[in-house]
This record gives sequence, C-alpha cells and structure tokens, in this order.
Amino acid sequence: MMEEHMRTADYVSRYMTLTKEVMPQLARTSHKHWPVRNDHCFQRIVLDAICGGTWYDHIARPAYKHLTRYQALQAVTLCDAIISGDADLTQLNRQSLTWRGKLREKSVRKKKALTTPTNESGCPQRRLR
Repeated sequence: MMEEHMRTADYVSRYMTLTKEVMPQLARTSHKHWPVRNDHCFQRIVLDAICGGTWYDHIARPAYKHLTRYQALQAVTLCDAIISGDADLTQLNRQSLTWRGKLREKSVRKKKALTTPTNESGCPQRRLR
C-alpha cells in the first residue's frame, strides 16, 4: 500500500506486527546482540523515542488505540530503522531507561562503585543484619 493511502489503523497494525512478532523473532535469531527480546520492551523503546520521553506522559493508554497517524508512521519508520541497523536499539533502550529513572548516568555508577566496600574477589560486600 502506498504511504499516502495508508490509514492510521494500517500504520498501527504494522507497528504492532513489527513489535509483537517481527522484532522479538529477530532478537531470538539473527539479532541476538539486541538488548531486549520481549514485545513490550520494543514497544516501550519505540514509543518513548517517538514521544521524546516516557510515552504515557504523551499518549493515553492503551497507546496503540491512541496513536495519531503521524505517531504511528513514526513508530513504523523507527522499527524499520532499528531492524535495518540504521537506528541503534541499544542507545534507544538506554535513553528510554534513563527517562524512566531506571538507568543512572555512568558517573553516578562509577562514584558508587568507588565508595561501595568490596570483598577480596571484587564483589560488593553484603551488610550483616
């Protein structure tokens, strides 16, 4: 179908197929270097990227029912770029996790690593209760 004739529902359907079927299958086979494998992870990464932050701050839930035509087109375009290697899934995942407060900056991790006591094997020491 030509792009100018595709409906929003067509883009959403393609986005859902890519994130729920195609990308997870690639992650289990030819793209094992990808940092995620599950469909909801691909959806989180793609939606966060097109929104420029956590998607649920910009789109009502469930997202697939509330995407605009432009957002759905952006999502499909980004999925295609990730699959082709033109977009860096690892970097997109890091950015998504950072927006969500689940990934700290490297300097914070280094500082914590320097101040955390370790045992002789270099592992963090457990605190006794």
